[in-house]
Amino acid sequence: MKRPILIHPDPRLKKVCAPVADISDALRELADDMLETMYDAPGIGLAAPQIGVLDRLIVMDCVKGEGEPPQPMVLFNPEVVASSDEKNVYEEGCLSIPDQFADVTRPKEVEVAWIDRDGNPRQQVFDGLWATCVQHEIDHLNGKLFIDYLGPMKRQLITRRMQKLKREQARA
Repeated sequence: MKRPILIHPDPRLKKVCAPVADISDALRELADDMLETMYDAPGIGLAAPQIGVLDRLIVMDCVKGEGEPPQPMVLFNPEVVASSDEKNVYEEGCLSIPDQFADVTRPKEVEVAWIDRDGNPRQQVFDGLWATCVQHEIDHLNGKLFIDYLGPMKRQLITRRMQKLKREQARA
């Protein structure tokens, strides 16, 4: 089931999420809903707080090539356990901050530990777009948005645009 995506500024997007204690069928269903919502948006990642659920859960799929099979990933309690000194700059966007993009510098590679949808502990090194995406989504679980990496002027400009968008949506 597709879920509505919260638009910044929304206080739920700034909250630190609680760890998931047990992988239940309800949480697996939530992960499926999040993947459907992400693909429909369309996006390459989505964190539970973006749909108003304050649990440590992210989904992502950074496969963008024509004809390439999708690689949906579901990560419960994801945590960066190591990151490279080498940095990468990507132009990031966010489904909670539609049509706004900015360059963000992050570690080029990260090693992430998480629990998969079957309750198994997993660990993997991500690089390139996958590394950027997983860091961006984990930030959401800690109440941080990509615009928090920007200077105050650019951040305020984007926030004002989102407030205007929300007012327009409320009137529609």
